[in-house]
Amino acid sequence: MESSPVSTLNNDQLVIAIDGPSGSGKSSVSKAVARALGAAYLDTGAMYRAITYSVLANGTDLSDATAIAQAVRDAQLEISVDPDAELVKIGGVDVTAAIREPRISEQVSTVATNLDARAELVRRQQEIIKANARIVAEGRDITTVVAPDANARILLTASEEARLRRRGLQLGGSQNDEQLATQVLARDAKDSTVVNFTQAADGVMTVDSSDLDFEQTIAAVLDAISTATKN
Repeated sequence: MESSPVSTLNNDQLVIAIDGPSGSGKSSVSKAVARALGAAYLDTGAMYRAITYSVLANGTDLSDATAIAQAVRDAQLEISVDPDAELVKIGGVDVTAAIREPRISEQVSTVATNLDARAELVRRQQEIIKANARIVAEGRDITTVVAPDANARILLTASEEARLRRRGLQLGGSQNDEQLATQVLARDAKDSTVVNFTQAADGVMTVDSSDLDFEQTIAAVLDAISTATKN
């Protein structure tokens, strides 16, 4: 299901790879961890969302896998790696807010499950990682495909109940139960057909945040990083 791992790590780099399902808190936690480590932050999910926004805006047939893959190869995609300055542009257009809309969440798996599209985005993600001396990268295949040789590899997970509750709070109650289930559970089910982000691969540490608050989760991830980088 997954492409072969490719080495991305330079000897003097600090690379932290964090994977996890929707609603596990990986984005907010990864940002906080990046701040604590004085590192850059890469939200790979935002890259998939930006492509989804673009193909929808251009009227691309979502059932045309070849057209989607070509759209990814042609995409002029820019993403900030500053944990305090979220910015995503595609074709020079700021889509930072637009890519979080429910319609994008409902369709993003079409891009995420396209193997050619994934391969191109993985290549770009690896380039971004190589360009930064210290970076926290998060997504669904960072620990296994994008940065399998990261200094620390962590699977951040949580119970289904906790993930749905957190995503609902994150969206300010704007989504009903069905929309939340689509954003969290249905998307995870689709994406899991091409990448495993629910079980830790060999050498990947698991942090279960089901019973942890935000600060406790950050501390647990930092502890895991400390343990991994001492070995």
